[in-house]
Amino acid sequence: MPEQWLLQHGLPALFLLSFAASTLLPLGSEWLLVALLAVGKDPLACVLTATVGNTLGALTSYLIGFYGADWLNKRVLRISPDRQRRAARWYQQFGSWSLLFSWLPIIGDPLCLLAGYCRVPVPWFLLLTGTGKGARYLSVAGLAGLFISP
Repeated sequence: MPEQWLLQHGLPALFLLSFAASTLLPLGSEWLLVALLAVGKDPLACVLTATVGNTLGALTSYLIGFYGADWLNKRVLRISPDRQRRAARWYQQFGSWSLLFSWLPIIGDPLCLLAGYCRVPVPWFLLLTGTGKGARYLSVAGLAGLFISP
């Protein structure tokens, strides 16, 4: 069973599942975080592992937006260079804060893709995305702790 394999491999499995869940693949990693906490794994190690994996997975969507911007613009969006520059400036100034919500289902991956398309600086992207994703995993672990007996 895949669930047993993931549980047996602990933190590396959590990292891989969290990474994959933050790409365009329709996966979730919270269940494995809770399962690992339920078998006594260190909460801080679990939260950090899931956060780093999920943030790096989001970076792949960012890179697709960054390196695929010309293709996206020519084939799909067809935005003039002037409008593209103005949109990128606006997004960097105001819209990049939306990356705090990149953990949300359905809209999180497009937010990361858009950040790459709009050339949000990578350190800023990682800070905002990692903060949002870390807060989510910390909340999940905290709620799980209410229901898991020591």
